[in-house]
Amino acid sequence: MAVKSIQYNQHTFDISYEIVNPHAKIDLIVLHGWGSNKNLMKQTFSPYMDTFRHIYIDLPGFGNSTCNDALTTADVARIVELLMIHMNASKDIVMGHSFGGKVALLLEPKLLVLVASAGIYIPKPFKVQAKIALFKTLKVLGLSKFRSLFVADDARQLSEYMYQTFKNVVNEDFSDEFSRFEEKALLFWGKEDSATPLDSGRKIQELINDSALEVYNGDHYFFMKNAEDISLKIQTAFLETMQH
Repeated sequence: MAVKSIQYNQHTFDISYEIVNPHAKIDLIVLHGWGSNKNLMKQTFSPYMDTFRHIYIDLPGFGNSTCNDALTTADVARIVELLMIHMNASKDIVMGHSFGGKVALLLEPKLLVLVASAGIYIPKPFKVQAKIALFKTLKVLGLSKFRSLFVADDARQLSEYMYQTFKNVVNEDFSDEFSRFEEKALLFWGKEDSATPLDSGRKIQELINDSALEVYNGDHYFFMKNAEDISLKIQTAFLETMQH
């Protein structure tokens, strides 16, 4: 494991990363989802694709990486890009799970691998909308100390910077960004995913011109049991992109 200090927007972010197969010529950047870290992705995918140099990154505020500013997805992508420049990494293949999928998209790789990616806005149920409205009223009245009663489970343990980041990224709609992507994309999804439903995968497939969707049994973490098959499909697709 290594840590690199990245300067961005007058802040310093210590970004933790790990490299597998350091002498391979083709780069595979792997980005985890919200609330996760690089270790989950490394345990899942490092046994496969040994012709690629795998770079597993802890996104700012997760794992062993620091975050001392409120960020958007575009900010996170820029920080990852600055890290890649430091390690002379190419944008051959970028894989992103969930929130990491949006970051991967903005990096504009030759081959984009979206694993149950976030980025399609799903309207909140009325109950959640009512809760948000009540919290905003309490905030106006100076009662924001009751925040923990209202925030999502995903956000409850977060620092103030990460809570602001969560609020910035959770409702982003990346439909335009998906439709503007001009390279090849592989989409992998779990049938029973409730965090980023299969309908989101189908919508992204419609938006990205050169894309293929593969569906597996399982939930938001379906890929952990299907890593070998996913890896084979990534290798095949990358070979095809090289031949064009």
